[in-house]
Amino acid sequence: PLPPKLEDSFEETEKAEKVHRSSFLDLGDTTEERAEKTKQIVDLNNLYKYNFLDALEYVKANFPNNRCAKYMTKELFLSYDVANQDILYKCAITGIENPDSGLGCYAMTPADYETFSNFFDPLIRDYHNASAHAQHVTDWDISDVGDNGVLDVADLGLDELSMRVRVGRNLEQYNLPGNMDIEERIDFEKTMLKAFDKLIENEEYGGQVYSLTPDFGDGEENPNLISDEEYGELVDAHIMFKNMDDDPYLKSAGIAGDWPYGRGCYVSADKQFIIWFGEEDQLRIMCMKKGTKLNEVFDRLRDGLDMVESIEGIKFATSTKYGYVTSCPSNLGTGMRASVHIKLPNLTSDGTDTRAKQVAKPLGLSVRGTGGEHTPVGADGTVDISPSARLFIREKDIIKAL
Repeated sequence: PLPPKLEDSFEETEKAEKVHRSSFLDLGDTTEERAEKTKQIVDLNNLYKYNFLDALEYVKANFPNNRCAKYMTKELFLSYDVANQDILYKCAITGIENPDSGLGCYAMTPADYETFSNFFDPLIRDYHNASAHAQHVTDWDISDVGDNGVLDVADLGLDELSMRVRVGRNLEQYNLPGNMDIEERIDFEKTMLKAFDKLIENEEYGGQVYSLTPDFGDGEENPNLISDEEYGELVDAHIMFKNMDDDPYLKSAGIAGDWPYGRGCYVSADKQFIIWFGEEDQLRIMCMKKGTKLNEVFDRLRDGLDMVESIEGIKFATSTKYGYVTSCPSNLGTGMRASVHIKLPNLTSDGTDTRAKQVAKPLGLSVRGTGGEHTPVGADGTVDISPSARLFIREKDIIKAL
């Protein structure tokens, strides 16, 4: 349970929801209405700030595995000016509202990892088990991996597998999703349309855009808007992400705010190259197919990323220390998750993935159900296997580990 003071401050539920979930301001507001609402937000945030510091001590004492509470201190928080306190509060509030978090924080702008390095850096190195001086290096060149860059699992005696590689990316000119307002979410989507148009025009990709944004404001219609029924079908087909408002961690961080504005996906004609926009990161770019050559999904993803970033006005946010910037510190660096679905009937004969995890962990691999984290093993023993590392590891080494 939350500490009493923090609980008490949430009694104005409707107002608190609107402020914390970034849905208080409306596109139709007049200048006067927006000014008054902004004042209310400032007043309420100031109230929360002091309750936050009390609650921080409670979480620190009762939830030792919460890294946000471990590395945040009252002295550190108050060492920043008021404007930066407001940002740092937004970064950390999800760890206080959800004290069972292992990390408990999200960056709000691409600069936060530098601005608040006194907080983020030790937390990041703890989570990633990294030395104090480690620095991320990006390297996609797999020409010296496998057979001159060909990574064929058939050589290991394996049949065709479901293969998937995805990365998280954010654009440097925008706030990260937790700090975006409704106008910025719409502007971001419209910026990405130029990249989607280029992909659609390319015969290797083709495809179309599916958007959940009801409108672009000022009477401008969204040409890619889909119905609720179509959205449900895409979710059921595992093409689109689920309603983020159902995730308490993303909700607390403001990442789920303004749903469904600025949300949707691009899907290639062969449905093997997909870009989610407006999720935990502004972009989740993924490539998947069934086959035996892992390099095929790896290489196609790299080519797709290069094509997207070649568009004027699209530049991925990076850090000199941490590589590609992501909302969650767990995904910094490569932002990459590469996985295969593979049958392990002997290691899962008890219906769980416990023994498979015991074998995989020393190899630097993670095991989970084919439906994602906290989902069951397949009836035939099929599990999802992926390298655990994201940061301070090269992209080529992730696919090599897989």
